[in-house]
Amino acid sequence: MRPVLWALLLAPLAGLGGFVGWKTHAVAQELVNPPFYRPQPLARVEATYAELAKGQDGDPGGTWSSEEAGGLQLWRLRRPAASPGLVLLLHGFGDDRWGTSPALKWFPTLDAAIFTYRRRDDALRQGRPDPYVTFGARESHEVVQMVHHLEASGLPRRRILLLGRSLGASVGLLALAELEREGQGPLAGIIWEGAPASSRSFAERLVRGPEDRAWHLLAPPIGRLASGWAGRLGGYDPAETDLLSRTEELRFATPSLCFLATQDRLAPPSVQRSLAARFQTSQVVEVPTWHLHCADVLGTHYTDAIHQATARWLPPETTGASAEAPEAKP
Repeated sequence: MRPVLWALLLAPLAGLGGFVGWKTHAVAQELVNPPFYRPQPLARVEATYAELAKGQDGDPGGTWSSEEAGGLQLWRLRRPAASPGLVLLLHGFGDDRWGTSPALKWFPTLDAAIFTYRRRDDALRQGRPDPYVTFGARESHEVVQMVHHLEASGLPRRRILLLGRSLGASVGLLALAELEREGQGPLAGIIWEGAPASSRSFAERLVRGPEDRAWHLLAPPIGRLASGWAGRLGGYDPAETDLLSRTEELRFATPSLCFLATQDRLAPPSVQRSLAARFQTSQVVEVPTWHLHCADVLGTHYTDAIHQATARWLPPETTGASAEAPEAKP
C-alpha cells in the first residue's frame, strides 16, 4: 500500500511541476517570438504605403523615401507643405512598420519616419534566422540610433517627436532615457500609451490573463522563470527592460502626453502614473479601458489631444520646408 500512497501524494506535485514547466516555456516563447505576428507580403505593404501617400480624410499624404541607417531601413514620409517637425512611429509587440503606419493619420501636419526593429519583417519574409524580440533591451538602442541618424541629416532633436503604444511605449521611454543622459537636450515630445513595466511583469500578467484564474498564485514564479528564459534566448538581461529602475534617477526634460488605460492588466496603471511623474512637463489622459483601445474610446478627443500637444511642443521658428528626397517604393 505504501508505494500506492506515495504515488497518490506525488501525483499532484508532478502535475503542478508539469504545468509550471509547460507554462514557463510557452510564455518565454511568446516573449521572444509573438505567435500572432506574421509579416505581411510586400505587395500589401506597398499598397498600404501608396494609399497613405495619396492622403484621405483630411490627411494630405506625402512622398515616401527610404534610407539605410546602420544596417536598419528607415522610411520617411515628407508632407507636401512645410512641416514643423517629424514624428518617429515606434511599433509594439508583435508588429512592424506596416502595422504601425496607419498612425500617420494623427499627425497630418508633421513629416513621419518608421522602421521595423532589427528588420525582423524582412528576415521572416526571406526565411533568414528570426531575430528575437528583446522587449526593448535592444530595440531602444535602435531608436537612439535612428534619432542620431535624423540629427545627422540636419533635423534637430527638438523637432523630433516619439510615438509609442504598448511595447512601443516601453521602447520609446527606454530610448528617451538614453538620449537624455547624453546631455544634448530634449526631444520635441513623446506620446505613449500602455507601456509594460518590464518583461518579467508582462510575463506574469500573461499568466494571470484577463482575470485572475485558479493558478494566478503561480504567476510571479512563472513570470520570473519565463522572463529569464526569454532573456537567455534573446541574449539580454531582463533587468534592462525594467522601466522604473532604468529611469529611476531621471527627471525628463522632454514633454510627455500619456494616454493611461485605467483597466489595463498588461501595463499596470500605477506604473504609468509613476513614469508620467518623472517628466517635468506631463499631461495624463485617463481612459477606462485597456491600452490600444484609448483611441476607440476617446474618438476625436484622442486626436484633439495629440494635435494640441504637438502644437505646444513644436515652436514656430522651427517651421521650414521639408527636405526633398527621391520617391521610393516600399
